[in-house]
Amino acid sequence: MIHYLPDKMDGGESRSGDDLTPRQIVQELDKHIVGQANAKRAVAIALRNRQRRRKLPPELASEVLPKNIILIGPTGVGKTEIARRIARLTGSPFVKVEASRFTEVGYVGRDVESMVRDLTEIAMDLVRQEKRAAVRLRAEQNVEDRILALLLPPPPRAAGFQTSRPETASEPPFGAVPERPSASAPDEGGEAPGDAPYESYARTKDKLRRDLRAGLLEERIVEIDVDASAAPTFQVFGNQGLEEMGMNLKDMMPGLFGGKTRRRKLKISEAREYLLREEGDKLLDQDQITAEALERVEQSGILFIDEIDKIAGRESGRGPDVSREGVQRDLLPIVEGTVVKTKHGMVRTDHIQFIAAGAFHVAKPSDLIPELQGRFPVRVELSPLSREDLVRILREPENSLLRQYTALLATEKVALSFTNDAVETIADFAMQVNRNTENIGARRLHTILERLLEDISFEAPERPGTEYVVSGADVRRVLADLVENQDLSRYVL
Repeated sequence: MIHYLPDKMDGGESRSGDDLTPRQIVQELDKHIVGQANAKRAVAIALRNRQRRRKLPPELASEVLPKNIILIGPTGVGKTEIARRIARLTGSPFVKVEASRFTEVGYVGRDVESMVRDLTEIAMDLVRQEKRAAVRLRAEQNVEDRILALLLPPPPRAAGFQTSRPETASEPPFGAVPERPSASAPDEGGEAPGDAPYESYARTKDKLRRDLRAGLLEERIVEIDVDASAAPTFQVFGNQGLEEMGMNLKDMMPGLFGGKTRRRKLKISEAREYLLREEGDKLLDQDQITAEALERVEQSGILFIDEIDKIAGRESGRGPDVSREGVQRDLLPIVEGTVVKTKHGMVRTDHIQFIAAGAFHVAKPSDLIPELQGRFPVRVELSPLSREDLVRILREPENSLLRQYTALLATEKVALSFTNDAVETIADFAMQVNRNTENIGARRLHTILERLLEDISFEAPERPGTEYVVSGADVRRVLADLVENQDLSRYVL
């Protein structure tokens, strides 16, 4: 299973996708995925229809169901990547599951509702991250104050001044030295504050604050309390079979496990992450997060069901066909719309976007039970990758493999580049190996490049400042013998 949390889009700003036309969505996908225009158009239209439905009157919007999609094509042609990029573009919670996992222990395979629960957890994390980002500045201020208190504990109250920032409208600017109280004002103990303790503390704290902001104290050790309530999980045997619910005993019995902490000595750079998460959570409204996460699952969640062709088959009375059709019938109510109980609340699946994918080398989409076929009205066939496609995959995407390897070696101060002849030769060898062995599409480029750059990657840390230019001759010298030896290439490439 793949759980995917959308991150920041290019340019450092999150994109909602609400204002993108289908043509613009395809253009965004073209930045990362080569070819497969039909599949991109299908998901772009489905995405736009989801936005159109939100503008309808509620009574009509409830009747407009998502147009679920089946992507048909061999492995490595971009089926999963298209779904992942759509989720990133829209900021939608996304989960990928393999349909065959539900048949691993026969007819009583894992409960199919678990994928909805997984999607809910992803949505909770996604919303929580967004809310934490919104309160990050306030949390950082609180964390800074806590770290300063650990580095310089406040003197006894008898010293006669306030050391914590007052929570009032007249609160001094963050980082300002607290105003010294009047010397004539007695404290609660009846003593007048002295100037010397206050001035010394204020000067020291102000210096520590400047050093902390300048990053000069990151290696200093502090002692903090961290959560130690690692409650156990267990598995439950239910009517649907073995369901890995991962129930957390802390959720069931908060008094038994809640509130337990242990002291740890950490560097300030490490402690800051713990404290930032803790202070951020204090500023969050958990009920609001839960409500928003459930709404996001129901209205914009994307469930990607891979290997659906592995469960395509009609019941023949015995053998694995019974299990496959049983999984289809369990999937049916989830796809057509039902209510799934999660630990965060009830989730309706009526408007979750389902995208299924499979190679369908042996089975056909028509081998699915008719009821499930009808719930996937859009079917798109992805074409196998050609040599020209492989060349484009190496060169054009914003995160292409060649750019990835170049950036990785640049961290070792090694300059890596490829000639045009090298790129075309790599594509030729990848096509040849795919043709002679298993066709794994663009994934073959990963194995080819790893083998090609093995020596350079190994020696790079010892040769900073070196420049490597990979030519077509270099590619042929390293790979020609492996590619021609089919028995060896099956294991190496």
